[in-house]
Amino acid sequence: MIPRHLRRAREFVAAALLAGLMVAGAAVPAQAAPSPAQASVHIPSGPPSVRSMPEPVDAATARSMLAELTVSEEVTPPGYSRAKFPHWITQSGTCDTREVALKRDGLDVQQDAQCRAISGTWYSVYDGATWTNASDLDIDHMVPLKEAWKSGAADWPVNQRREFANDLTLPQIIAVTDNVNQSKGDKDPGKWVPPLASYHCTYGRAWVQVKHHYQLTTDQAEKNALTRMLSTCS
Repeated sequence: MIPRHLRRAREFVAAALLAGLMVAGAAVPAQAAPSPAQASVHIPSGPPSVRSMPEPVDAATARSMLAELTVSEEVTPPGYSRAKFPHWITQSGTCDTREVALKRDGLDVQQDAQCRAISGTWYSVYDGATWTNASDLDIDHMVPLKEAWKSGAADWPVNQRREFANDLTLPQIIAVTDNVNQSKGDKDPGKWVPPLASYHCTYGRAWVQVKHHYQLTTDQAEKNALTRMLSTCS
């Protein structure tokens, strides 16, 4: 038999331990499990994350660049041909400029052994459309090849026209909805702007940066349109 004084001591210790556990439990409340509604809620995020051409210069820089462009009447020198701008050259392995742009501008893009895009998701910044088939996209030259020809490229050597037609370092090449790109054709901003008005600021900044880098000229109507586009930048 355990003596009374030892039983009392043991009971006292047990009571103290129990009290401590209760205090600890009160100090760290249990996390409530999410309700079924909370666990299943999905908040739409709008269009997929936009992956696109390099970000153009900011609006202030674009305005300064625009002021530096030579204004000249638009004429088309004879002899223009897209073949004079060797485009979609090999960038690496079997991948040409077009396939590199499709990979860069899409999400979860899968390519076959020939580097052709066989699946993925693309968001066209010109019109806000989302596509899951690469055949629905064109690779647009921000400043079209014929526009460049009329703005000074007719006097360039072939290697400079090749660089221009495959330039992935400037905001010059971009994947967009095919029929939207076809409606643009070789038009400058004085004759065509993207249907999505919220993209006008970026479009204007990109156009000016490319023309400034390659020292191409602008006509007055084109410059006026670019000034309006840059005025939409916040």
